[in-house]
Amino acid sequence: MVTTQEVGTVRSVGVREFRDQATTIMAAGETLVIERHGEPIGFFVPITAKDRRAGRAALGRLGEVVEDVLTSAGVEEDDLVREVSARRRVR
Repeated sequence: MVTTQEVGTVRSVGVREFRDQATTIMAAGETLVIERHGEPIGFFVPITAKDRRAGRAALGRLGEVVEDVLTSAGVEEDDLVREVSARRRVR
């Protein structure tokens, strides 16, 4: 079962789909939001070159993706930080 959906310019995939089809999904070179039960748990931002400039550009793209997801979800950055911090303390 494919559980993908478009979120702005970023595609969302379920964690199982990402795991099961990782090679194919990563080869597509798309920036992805990885979700578990509809909740974002991670991002995949492809890097095509192995240099510092490409790494900085990838981090910039990640920032843009996170901002797009937060905006479309109506979530403030501070709320996201609190949620992530709280979940890390629970582990």
